[in-house]
Amino acid sequence: MATSLPGPTGERADLVAALDKQRGFLRYTARGLTDEQAQLRTTVSELTLGGLIKHVAGVEERWLRFAVGGAEAMRAEGAPDDADAWAEQFRMLDGETLDVLLERYRAVAEHTDGLLATLDLDAEHALPAAPWFEPGARWSVRRVVLHVVAETAQHAGHADIIRESLDGQRTMG
Repeated sequence: MATSLPGPTGERADLVAALDKQRGFLRYTARGLTDEQAQLRTTVSELTLGGLIKHVAGVEERWLRFAVGGAEAMRAEGAPDDADAWAEQFRMLDGETLDVLLERYRAVAEHTDGLLATLDLDAEHALPAAPWFEPGARWSVRRVVLHVVAETAQHAGHADIIRESLDGQRTMG
């Protein structure tokens, strides 16, 4: 007979719940859409619903790699580092479907939740060198998770605007 391990408690449970709530808003915004609708730009922004889901999954995945192994771990093996590759993370490419992007996002979330059950929230790493980070700054795992929550919430709001512009549907209200 298999038994399941208890889920996280206390602060860990709060962090996972906050992140999962924002993930849920983003996923809900894409409910009932076709692949064609998920690829549509409905505002002057380049953002699309499918592109946002793809981007947020990648952001969460990269930051949790950072939480485990620091700045060097953020970059996926063999990942291109050019402007075109950066822009592609915000777009559904030919052959990508909304269902596949949502499944990838679910798998990333499951992996993150598993890591958050075990990682030391006080462990920290130096941030990668970038003009938007203070030189020598370090982030704890806790700070990384809070950043991912904020990033997900921000993009869930973007998604809500795109969806409302598409067909009048809203996540809330």
